[in-house]
Amino acid sequence: MAAEEAGPGYSAASYYTSLGLFVLALPGLWSLIKRSAKSKIVRKTYVVPGPSQESGKAPKQIAGEISSFFTRNNFTIVDSGEVVRFEGLMVPSRGQAAFIIFCTFLSLASAALVLTITVPVVGDKWYWLTAFSPLAGAYYWTNASRKEEIQVKLVVADDESSTDVLVQGDDEQIEQLRRELGFMEKGMVYVKGILQ
Repeated sequence: MAAEEAGPGYSAASYYTSLGLFVLALPGLWSLIKRSAKSKIVRKTYVVPGPSQESGKAPKQIAGEISSFFTRNNFTIVDSGEVVRFEGLMVPSRGQAAFIIFCTFLSLASAALVLTITVPVVGDKWYWLTAFSPLAGAYYWTNASRKEEIQVKLVVADDESSTDVLVQGDDEQIEQLRRELGFMEKGMVYVKGILQ
């Protein structure tokens, strides 16, 4: 009987603490949404066996493969000096938009869960916050189109045993280039994954 009179067995302080943590986490969600529409610029150096190696490639062959890769991905050469510059238009990805909407939905649902306990006057209506999650996808979709620039420079070793491929640009494009052409990052050792 005494337990029933005391009310529910929770501490209001713990729920307000949880609410505070969710309020602090929401800027992280906003950061995720904003960063999804921007490119991450990286600089990588890859090593390719040079012309003097048995399995090596001539610099012109490497340059041709790189040029072919970027041409297939709707990039054009804007400068073909010592450093070759490619420009292309990045378009939004439906998968990325769906992922952003899903993450936003989960975050808002979690916040609504805490709010239903913290501010019970509103009740389950807090879950209507999840209706705003498609706005995150709309923000990504309208801001993700952008012009990208990739810079590539080939440096052949004096003994022609290797060629360094210096690449600067969007992280996703450079990673796709590495995978497709089988480049090895300088100073790194490739270890095959379990699922490969």
